[in-house]
Amino acid sequence: MIIGIDLGTTNSLVSVWGEKGPQLIPNKLGEMLTPSCVSIDEDGSVLIGNAARDRLQTHPERSTALFKRYMGSERIVRIGKRDFRPEELSSLILRALKEDAEAYLGHPVTEAIITVPAYFSEAQRKATKTAGRLAGLNVERLLNEPTAAALAYGIHQREAESKFLVFDLGGGTFDVSVLDLFEGVMEVRATTGDNFLGGEDFVGVINDLFFAANQTALRFKKEALFMQRLFAAAEQAKRQLSKEASATIQFSYRDKEFSLTLTEAEFEKACAPLLVRLRDPVERALRDANIHPSELDSIVLAGGATRMPIVRRMVSRMFGRFPSVDINPDEVIALGAAVQAGLKMKNSALSEVVMTDVAPYSLGIDVSKRLSDNSLSSDHFDPIIERNSVIPISRVKKYFPITDNQAYLELNIYQGESRMVKDNIKLGSLRVKLGSGPCEENPVDVRFTYDVNGLLQVEARTAEWANPYTLIIEGNPGILSEQEITERLAAIASLKIHPRDRIESRTILAKAERIYQQLLGDERVWLGQQIFMFEQALETQDDKVIAPAKTVIESVLTEIESQNRLQPTPDPSW
Repeated sequence: MIIGIDLGTTNSLVSVWGEKGPQLIPNKLGEMLTPSCVSIDEDGSVLIGNAARDRLQTHPERSTALFKRYMGSERIVRIGKRDFRPEELSSLILRALKEDAEAYLGHPVTEAIITVPAYFSEAQRKATKTAGRLAGLNVERLLNEPTAAALAYGIHQREAESKFLVFDLGGGTFDVSVLDLFEGVMEVRATTGDNFLGGEDFVGVINDLFFAANQTALRFKKEALFMQRLFAAAEQAKRQLSKEASATIQFSYRDKEFSLTLTEAEFEKACAPLLVRLRDPVERALRDANIHPSELDSIVLAGGATRMPIVRRMVSRMFGRFPSVDINPDEVIALGAAVQAGLKMKNSALSEVVMTDVAPYSLGIDVSKRLSDNSLSSDHFDPIIERNSVIPISRVKKYFPITDNQAYLELNIYQGESRMVKDNIKLGSLRVKLGSGPCEENPVDVRFTYDVNGLLQVEARTAEWANPYTLIIEGNPGILSEQEITERLAAIASLKIHPRDRIESRTILAKAERIYQQLLGDERVWLGQQIFMFEQALETQDDKVIAPAKTVIESVLTEIESQNRLQPTPDPSW
């Protein structure tokens, strides 16, 4: 059995192809969305999902989120007394989803299809596969998120030729893909996006407006607990502005009251730079695909952030029509991953579909150019594979050394669209040994091979040496070596992960602690007593005692939240 996983910036989901088609798998709490949050408890054990998200407000130094944005980088996140790489944190989310799937299906799961932003770089894709491996999963394929959305909408089963655009705005990333369906072939014509643009950036706009209106709050800007409370209030305001003409942020911190009233018009005006950043990739994708907006049969929205009215209005104005929103935008990617899993397993209920994807970036090397006065100009980017080339693809180019009897040719591999390599991203280096002789007699054939998982292989072959040189990544901080992967596996195995049968109780306690910190006076004291009584019930380890105690504490928390209009846990996915 192959499962599908939407490893999201803010929320993650797991799915499977079943008898009735694609279906989502609930977690222990019975919810489809598992927050992509990790927290380390005081006893050193790990909390995943809702409990970790609540602890972002109560224990910010022991909790983290939004680490998907840093996949493929050397960024280190410190939680408590431990350091984690982004792929390790992602692996903890994947492991939790894997356990949920195994509990739901009743048997072990070892294979998965994981969705990634179409605009993810080669290093980010390798880091995602590494995260799957650390979680005990063999990643059958990395599926681009816009392609997954198209599969979820069943576009691959349409009989007539169809052209459509997928607009995928999640909590932390933005993707645009133009796809073309004809004669059972789904072809990605162009893809582009922004890996640092999502729902959380719109929350950031509200944060900026808050500080502009509350200058006294600036002194708390570096305090994690204050920022988490502000983030929760701003997130709630963003959601309220999706339903009402205005919203008010109001919370207390260190006996000080802070507030801000914001209208929808003010919010849209402040978000203008973000909306421009959304338009640019759309226009670039249409140009690359050589398709006029009027030729598109439909525009598909994916990602929770597309719920915002200001985003939907912008999309409607761009295309002169309303986009398709038939499927929950939070779930569409995971459902598409399940369809791909079914295709991979050759499920009889699915008609075979041929899918082609494209390279999101141009890939090439740095070269020197000889000028008219015979001098050299170095560090020019020479693409070998152009962006939006259909993959899998293999391309070869011939290069020559600069001088006679040059001992080595240093190939520096880059991705990007800029003319000079300093403005592109370096992926690695490959040193090729050359034979002696004139430079024109020492050519090197450099071959780039790019597969459907977005992974790049580089080979260099000379006339002198029979065996080709293969890319060895040097100094790329986003890619772990085999030895490092082994070490990280051992480190993760030593972590104490709360079992599924305790997650529900830990989640209730985390929520209770968050609400407790927002209260004052007698109500706070009373809630503290209720929390203590629930903890005492848990200590009995008797389900007959725990069940009614759980019902009581849940009722208490719901009543307090409704009466006090307390800020809920932030979720920037839309």
